[in-house]
Amino acid sequence: MRTNTTSPFSFLQSLATRFQPPAWVVDEGQQKLVLFLNHVLMQEKEAQNRLLRKKGSVVHVRWGVFALDLLITPAGLLDRAAPGTKPDLLLAVAAESPALVMQSVLAGKAPPVKIEGDVQLAAELNWLADNLRWDVEEDLSRIIGDVPAHTLAGFARQAMTGLRQFLAQAPVPAAPASGAVTVPPVPEPPKASA
Repeated sequence: MRTNTTSPFSFLQSLATRFQPPAWVVDEGQQKLVLFLNHVLMQEKEAQNRLLRKKGSVVHVRWGVFALDLLITPAGLLDRAAPGTKPDLLLAVAAESPALVMQSVLAGKAPPVKIEGDVQLAAELNWLADNLRWDVEEDLSRIIGDVPAHTLAGFARQAMTGLRQFLAQAPVPAAPASGAVTVPPVPEPPKASA
């Protein structure tokens, strides 16, 4: 019996390479992403304080054909940088395959990233990636109440656990070799039990 070793998400890769959204969709998507990131940042004062140290810095984030320039504001939040602004830090996701990136993220790991530029800014962003989390349950509770939000979040956690287990068994597509330096994800230290 022959087993199918193709990724169930291979169609995403072919779609992502052929699909070019209109400029207004990209613009709106980037604006919504900045609003979402600021919402998460405002839930954690320490995150804003860390970004405040690097106010005025510009971070260029790239994954395949998608790119976004973020400016750190004097409030310790993010805004879109003006077109043509020279970035202080370049973060480029080295894995072009959406399936590979999705597998990494769902496994709780960061995909390999090429980093160039300001080391201190990169360290602050690394701290944010390690310590900042969106409290979905809290936001849901404001809309539907505490008990339904807790129940819905529990179902979502169970679904994510099942998806992670499924993807852990799936073959990982090989990343293309390139001359770029990639930084592998740092393993998380063991959590102290309470």
